[in-house]
Order: sequence, then C-alpha cells, then structure tokens
Amino acid sequence: MSARPLPVAFEDITPQWLTAALRPKAPDATVRGVAIVDMIRATCTKIRLRLDLDEAARRAGIPELVILKGGFEPHSRQLGSLGAMHEREVRGYRDVLSRVSLPSPACFFADYDPERQQGIIIMEDLVTRGVTFCHALKPQTFEQVARRLTALARFHAGTWANSGSPDFAPAGKWGGLDDFLFACKPFFDVKTAPDNWARFVGLPRGAASSVRFHDRAWIVDAFGRMMRYARTLPHCVLHGDTHLGNLYIEPDGTPGFLDTLASRGPAMLEISYHVSCALDVADRARLEAALVQHYLDELARNGVDAPPFDDAMRQYGIFLLYGYFIWMTTESNYQTEAVNAANAARVSAAMIDHDIMRLIGTIGE
Repeated sequence: MSARPLPVAFEDITPQWLTAALRPKAPDATVRGVAIVDMIRATCTKIRLRLDLDEAARRAGIPELVILKGGFEPHSRQLGSLGAMHEREVRGYRDVLSRVSLPSPACFFADYDPERQQGIIIMEDLVTRGVTFCHALKPQTFEQVARRLTALARFHAGTWANSGSPDFAPAGKWGGLDDFLFACKPFFDVKTAPDNWARFVGLPRGAASSVRFHDRAWIVDAFGRMMRYARTLPHCVLHGDTHLGNLYIEPDGTPGFLDTLASRGPAMLEISYHVSCALDVADRARLEAALVQHYLDELARNGVDAPPFDDAMRQYGIFLLYGYFIWMTTESNYQTEAVNAANAARVSAAMIDHDIMRLIGTIGE
C-alpha cells in the first residue's frame, strides 16, 4: 500500500490512508475508523486524532491517540516552496532523529510528497505522557536551558565535522541536508522585500525592538555577511528551530524537542537562537556567557574539539541576526503577535549588548 499522494485536506485523512501510512511501521495494522479530536492551526497544523485500531495495530504499539502534523493552511504550499520547510521537518524525523539521539516524540510515519509540496508526520500524543509544553511568554530558568544545551551538545557532537568533510559531501551521510542559512535565503528575500519589511517594522514587534535595526539596507547586507561567515565554520546537523514553542519538558525535567527543520550549519547558530529567546531579558544578560561555556564543556565531554570561549561568543553575537530576522518577519497567523514581539524584544536587546553592528562589520566581503 502506498501513502501517496499525501492528504492536503482534512477530509483526505481517512482510515484507508492512515492504514497505508502506518503499515511500514506496523505491517499488519489496520485503522478501522478515525475522528479528529482537536487541532492547533499555526505555521503548520497539528491534528489530534483518535484511531479505531485493530488488534494487530495495538500489538505493534500504535496508540489510540496520535498527532498528525502537516501543511493544511492557506500558506502551506508557499512554506513548502520557500525553504522547503515541510521537507526538512520530514527529514528530521525520518532521517536524523532515527540515527542521532535527541529527546523527541515517537514517530510512526514521516514522508514528503514533492508533487503536492506536502509533508506529513504522525507522532505520539505527548499530552498522554503528562509533559509540559514550553511557551515564549514563559521564559526559562538557567537550569532548564542548561539541561537543553546538554542534550543539544550531545546531538551536535554526533555529527560534528569541519567544512569539506565527506559526511557533508553530496554522497556523504548528511549530504542530502540543506545548508541552513542558504535554504533560508529565498524566504529571507521575500520577507525583506521593501513593502514586507516596512509592514513588519510597523507592527508591535517593530516597536518592541530597537529602531537601529529597522534599516532594511543594513539587514540585507548583514545577512549576506553572516551567511558567508557561517560557511567558514565547522558544521553539524541542526535541529533547526529551537524556540520555546517547539520544546517540551518531561515530568522528570528531561527536555524534549519538536518540529525540527533538519539541516546543517554552525552549532552556535542554534545555540544563539535558543538562548536569546528562552531567557527573560534581564536574565539573559547575566546568564548567557555561563550557558555558552556550559555548552562548550558538554561538546568537549562528547569528544569535540570545541572552539575557545571568545570565538564561541563572537559566533553567538553574529548569529543573533538570524533570530532577529525570524521574529521580525514571522506572520501573525503563524505565531501570535505577542510571541513575535516578545522574542523580537529579547533578541534585539541581545544584539545591542553584543554590539552586533560592529561584529557584523568585522566580517570580510
């Protein structure tokens, strides 16, 4: 049985399609019925499904409640073409998290349909495990972020490589993964077009960030410099989207990761993006250096020749630009304006503290 074409409408999520999707994991399983319990509609749609399963499916470990995630929104096809968002998330669950350890939900199906520009993932419903979902409006403590950086260091160390490594060559183990920032560039070009950039600056997120970063010419030039700088650094496989809305915490405090945008790039890009948005502004200023040092120590513990602290902090400061771009240009129907404004304010404050205009200016043409 083939699960393609993947559904792009809710009514296409039928017992027959679900049976086809689940049989690679559970060959004899049959879904006899399905009901939509509820859903969250945002950048992508997360649908909680209640499945009527036969005994073979239950023996195979398929739960009654699952989450199906995919592109079911009016903007979904655009996100599929700009930066291949759906494809990268499928690769994360199917190709990366199955081979490199990072705490994440059990995945029962992950596939991408290029003809429909649709990616579908079926995963366990974490609510049944009693996890706590993180949220941008609830900043994290030092201990919570440090535990998450420990997990990310172990994950990054598993694929750490210098530029030119055969692992990242086209035929290498990770050769199919996109360069993170280069995959982002088409999205960047659309969102920083003059009319779009002026619209974003005029929203509450613009008021929440420093006016010194509102200049479109500066951000276009700075992003190009950051991309060139990133290519000079060692790369590893990245989760790709470690903001608080994609994270959870197990009852015992173990951090968990959702909604990957699997790709390759400098590890500090991911660390800067996470830390600058996970902490309250006042806490970030006094805690970030210790958290970066903790991450470097964890890299070394996992066998990586980690960069010196001063080099890592320079990388951290430069890569703040990526987070600022994301939170300035995320549409309010993807994330609420409160989330966009809170994160833009946090990253903007970090950019001021790190004198990012000077740092970006030190990157050669």
